Amino acid sequence: MRAVGLLGGSFNPAHDGHRYISLLALKRLRLSAVWWLVAPQNPLKDAADLAPYDTRLAQARLVARHPRIRVSAIERDIGTIYTVDTLEVLTRRFPRIRFVWMIGADNLIQISTWERWQRIFRLVPVAVFARPPYAFKAHASVAASRFAAARVDEARVAGLPWRAPPAWAFLHTRLHPASATIIRAKRRVDAAANACGAGAPRDHVQKEPGHTSDR
Repeated sequence: MRAVGLLGGSFNPAHDGHRYISLLALKRLRLSAVWWLVAPQNPLKDAADLAPYDTRLAQARLVARHPRIRVSAIERDIGTIYTVDTLEVLTRRFPRIRFVWMIGADNLIQISTWERWQRIFRLVPVAVFARPPYAFKAHASVAASRFAAARVDEARVAGLPWRAPPAWAFLHTRLHPASATIIRAKRRVDAAANACGAGAPRDHVQKEPGHTSDR
């Protein structure tokens, strides 16, 4: 038996915050590996701002940069949309792996709007990572209240993968500033600035240090 963390999402784009949480999980939860489950489409988000799937998958592999972080296209391969369906498939397909579902504090706040969300807590243990500025609201969330009796003390979080669900823990960590939303917003600003400056004389166009063209 081995323990594997699951980090799901659109990874639009993947960033160092995802990697930071994964490395932290490997250490704190004593995991054998972390799988990034790149979703073809997040049912709660607008697809208009979504980069092509193969682009997101390739970028995630570049960001991961670790032998124990595996970037997976399994949700595309098995055709699942909802987290609960993915977890049901994975737990059946890999009965000798102890999975842990990994989410940020912002997702603990909204998980009660997910499809069959209580089933998620009953399928696998859940590790919640602090994320600015959502920690206070996460502790007061519907999910935290509903499964209050199943919360594992942070001092015992290393054993979380081996607990029978429902079991969840909140990990207070050094907060990482990376955000896919902020990265996408900056790309739009940069693209607009590049478009406006396209016709300007070359010596009047200034670039930030380390600037590279958008893909």
